[in-house]
Amino acid sequence: MNASLPEKPSNQSSEQHFIISPSLLAADYRRLGEQAQEAEAGGAEALQVDVMDGRFVPNITFGQGVVKAVRSVVSITLDVHLMIVEPDRYLEEFVQAGADRLIVHQETCPHIHSTLAEIRRLGVQVGVTINPGTPLSVLDEVLDMVDLVQVMTVNPGFGGQSFIHSQLDKIRRLRHKLDQSGNTIPIAVDGGIDIQTAPLVVDAGANVLIAGSSVYNQKKSVAENIAALRKSVWGRG
Repeated sequence: MNASLPEKPSNQSSEQHFIISPSLLAADYRRLGEQAQEAEAGGAEALQVDVMDGRFVPNITFGQGVVKAVRSVVSITLDVHLMIVEPDRYLEEFVQAGADRLIVHQETCPHIHSTLAEIRRLGVQVGVTINPGTPLSVLDEVLDMVDLVQVMTVNPGFGGQSFIHSQLDKIRRLRHKLDQSGNTIPIAVDGGIDIQTAPLVVDAGANVLIAGSSVYNQKKSVAENIAALRKSVWGRG
């Protein structure tokens, strides 16, 4: 299932057409299903499940069981971000659990072309992501194989990190590269997205905002936080 872009105010440009995808990494694990439903009810167009193995990144999080459980309670797009070594071993299991899109790290896929082709064969959308220190050039040969490119704006492993501002130029260069080739795939941005950084990444060319602690926190409700993120971009003068 595809996350469609919401209607935007008529005075906003197409570059400001974006969706919000909360990351369940920042949710209250005691009521994960409820938190997923709150995001859907609050206007989120997608959800991201961050799978970490304690090897590629210094943390261990969710597995196939959590993906299956979340899939059973929401109907919006479910992105599964595989921050794991040897992701090829688990692609089919996560598809069977209910993922709509699998996002793999270029850094963990020595045969990235083969990995992306296998995701496509399994019948779900294909995503690829790169870390802050990884150059865009590593994706040159596979951009025509994917449905989404995700730029990490923190080093992966933990939620609540500060946005790495140097990645804004990477987003701009990626947007230019895609536009020049006529490729219309979306750019997702993951890490440090809040009401200050959301307008910056959208201006740079991103149109999928993955937000964790700015959506799931004790300050406001999930719906209010999603609305605040949207307003931070659309509400500017």
